[in-house]
Amino acid sequence: MKLADYVIDFMVRRKVKHAFVISGGAVVHLVDSVARHPGMDYICPQHEQGGGAAADLYARITSNLGFTLTTSGPGTTNLVTSVCNAYFDSIPLVCISGQVARFRLKNNPALRQRGFQETDQVSVFKSITKYAKLITDPLTIREELEKAIFFATSGRPGPVLLDIPDDIQRVDIDPDSLIAFNPPPPIPPPSGQQIDQLFSLIHTAKRPMLILGAGIHSAKCQEKAIAFAKQFHLPVLLTWGGLDLLPYNHKLNLGAFGVCGPRGSNFAVQNADLVIALGTRLSQMITGGKQSLFSVGAKKVMVDIDAAELRKFNEASFRIDLPIEADLSSFFKQCEKWYLDCSPDMFSAWREQVFKWKHRYPICEERYYSIKDRVSPYVFMKEISPLMKEEDIIITDAGGNLSWTMQAIELKGKQRIFSAWNHSPMGFSVPASIGAALGGEGRDVICIIGDGGLMMCLQELGTIRRHNLPVKIFLFNNRGHGIQKQTIDNWLNSHYVAVDEATGLYFPDYKKIAESFQLPYFTINNHDQLLKSLDTIYNRPGPFFCNVEITENQKIVPMLKYGAGLDDLDPKIPETDLELIRQECLKLEEEACKL
Repeated sequence: MKLADYVIDFMVRRKVKHAFVISGGAVVHLVDSVARHPGMDYICPQHEQGGGAAADLYARITSNLGFTLTTSGPGTTNLVTSVCNAYFDSIPLVCISGQVARFRLKNNPALRQRGFQETDQVSVFKSITKYAKLITDPLTIREELEKAIFFATSGRPGPVLLDIPDDIQRVDIDPDSLIAFNPPPPIPPPSGQQIDQLFSLIHTAKRPMLILGAGIHSAKCQEKAIAFAKQFHLPVLLTWGGLDLLPYNHKLNLGAFGVCGPRGSNFAVQNADLVIALGTRLSQMITGGKQSLFSVGAKKVMVDIDAAELRKFNEASFRIDLPIEADLSSFFKQCEKWYLDCSPDMFSAWREQVFKWKHRYPICEERYYSIKDRVSPYVFMKEISPLMKEEDIIITDAGGNLSWTMQAIELKGKQRIFSAWNHSPMGFSVPASIGAALGGEGRDVICIIGDGGLMMCLQELGTIRRHNLPVKIFLFNNRGHGIQKQTIDNWLNSHYVAVDEATGLYFPDYKKIAESFQLPYFTINNHDQLLKSLDTIYNRPGPFFCNVEITENQKIVPMLKYGAGLDDLDPKIPETDLELIRQECLKLEEEACKL
């Protein structure tokens, strides 16, 4: 059996149905094997970074592996940004790169290059993958593939890279004689003592808060996480990566929180006396840059499979009072052993109060509807949310469009929402939508992107058109890099450089761009047009491109400025509001003491 055929058959047997491929001289045998295998289809993105982003989203939406094939040299180095996305977001991505034939490998680190388009890919990718290996012996191919899959999917998931020289791809092998990989033992489950400590903290708390993040999805523990919240009647805060774990109107769901608010959720976490973090690494985007100000009066519990995440906190940030190193599946199983049939609801007054804060400070304020000649992104998200179907997939990009979407969207049903949460490159959402559409098997994909991000991935409109994918593209067009303008306003007295056409950028006629890719084009210029036409546009079948003329100077509101705590967002609210919140917390404390 040809080794390249073995590699592709190996992936098919792990239920991978699509490979994202850009061909090249050092990978033609693997690409040929993909094309010949009846169990796998190949998709040709226009750029390797786009292929990596598509494979990433394919993995997220299918809860399986993403798979991409690239050629040697620039073909594989073009993958770096997408591999970073997968690494920082813990996505199981399998990257197989073609390499020059073994006799052309330089073998001398002092020599820059020997073979044409030769690059030491293992050195390039070592710091952003869980495993990277140059295959030099064809008899190890089974072991290396099994090892790569193990590292990609076990523990904290992540990307892997196998670099396979051209001559090895052509070798004839006997599959029955190949060496297998023996995986190490799994991480032991948390102890009963740790679970007992956690339950004791819950039962003595007066104002607990449960934080759920994207790790719940990675561990495939969505239902168990919700059952845990219901068991103890805990109000829930969601990170952006976990925002689709609960519908917007769920009785326990306070929604998102962090550097971009909303205010009510931030007041809740800042006034909690117990914070339980599951499936989140408590990054500075949700705790605030000055982490010592995060939920100062609360005991903190964190469950994470990555011991380094548990140990990263220090005197400059905050202390984790109960760190539990465990995978979430075994954590919830241990918890279930200790559940009582029914736990009393001790937190109804606290939940009632935090939901009052949530509704007191809405993200989409009524005044935004009075904007003329442009569209408020907050109004857009408010109006599109009820139109979206219950199984739609939403992909958003970076910067302002990401923040406005995550602040204002109201999710429901089985909707999923994604972005490259931690690396957050511009130009992610269009190629990612390709993977989402293929993995979603017919579900509509809503792609939200800014004009700056679109200029970095225009070419992937061709892939959407080539496969007639059900991707609805909404361009948030504010004629520049809006989030950079906001940063410059705060720190450089609005001295704009490289953020709009007046300071160095260029933007095309998007109608002509859409037409050149044979995509139906629409534009929404103002709120009257939005309210009249959005329903018709949204329900149009097949791919389309909609240009939404966003208010040029719309800021992300509210937003935290470094040095403040989460309850002190900009723009500032009246001191009387803060005093009211303090009094409401004091009243809760007094009533709890009476009990």
